[in-house]
Amino acid sequence: MIVEIDFNSDEAIYIQLRNQIIIGIATERLREGETLPSVRQLADDIGINMHTVNKAYSVLKQEGFVKLDRRRGAVISLDADKIRAIREMERDLSVILARGACKNVSREEVHRLVDSIFDAFSG
Repeated sequence: MIVEIDFNSDEAIYIQLRNQIIIGIATERLREGETLPSVRQLADDIGINMHTVNKAYSVLKQEGFVKLDRRRGAVISLDADKIRAIREMERDLSVILARGACKNVSREEVHRLVDSIFDAFSG
């Protein structure tokens, strides 16, 4: 698993890691049932604290992207709760769209951007 962390970013490292794993699932580089690297292994590979990886895995578990198994570790396991997913997307998109509106981003520009990003995930 290839993970790129921007240590100069304002975004927390565990959030960057979480986001990259979610994108990996969406682009099918990571598949249902696949085991993620152990906390220790991933922390060593990236050069970050084990607690940071553990926090990312915990957030992914809470959000329904992984199951934590004592023997296998973190396993990709998608929560099929579509209604919950739509509510979470609405909450997240509301802030993103408000930021765009403050910068005069048009509805058409947003639609083109969303279509472009979505196309990358629905290969």
